[in-house]
Amino acid sequence: MATKAIVGEKVGMTQVWDEDNRIVPVTVLRVSPCRVVQVKTPEHDGYSAIQVTLGVRDESKLNRPEAGHFAKAGVEPGRKLVELRLDDVSEFSVGQEISADLLSQGEHVDVTAVSRGKGFAGAMKRHGFKGAPASHGAHRNHRKPGSVGQCATPSRVFRGKKLPGRMGAEKVTTLNLMVVRSDPEAQVLLVRGSVPGPRGGTVVIRDAVKGD
Repeated sequence: MATKAIVGEKVGMTQVWDEDNRIVPVTVLRVSPCRVVQVKTPEHDGYSAIQVTLGVRDESKLNRPEAGHFAKAGVEPGRKLVELRLDDVSEFSVGQEISADLLSQGEHVDVTAVSRGKGFAGAMKRHGFKGAPASHGAHRNHRKPGSVGQCATPSRVFRGKKLPGRMGAEKVTTLNLMVVRSDPEAQVLLVRGSVPGPRGGTVVIRDAVKGD
């Protein structure tokens, strides 16, 4: 499990140059200060985590449970609540702010976000099927998945068969991305490589669990 984590917002991709004047593709993440709303401990909740909020939201737009939750913590309401699972939460307290200076240049992180939704997709696009022959008797079935089962036995399609369906919009974690630059003043974090999700999507950034 992670030892430190923070929530950011995907801005987009760009490129920077390293010390050897080589181009490095990076994803820009806006990391505004997160406020701790709740601290969960193994003794009380069965696991260790912190619940944080980011942004600012008008209190009049909260429902009563949300308003009571923020009021109990004495924290200004935010746009959303995100739970971050951590090994040790002893250093965190309700109302504490976490900013981009939590992570420094050269560190490796894991990023988690909801991938882009592609809508309904066929078996070739969704699962990478080869497809039927382009000729030699193939008639209007070039992109079909082929046989999905037998006739009399078992007289059904097995659960988990790769078939057409909704593609994307799933929780995806990309491992071991390097932090190229951390700028707490500008509230920006540059991470090498691509990050799942669309622009404006919420991204959870934590230190790499599998090391460098």
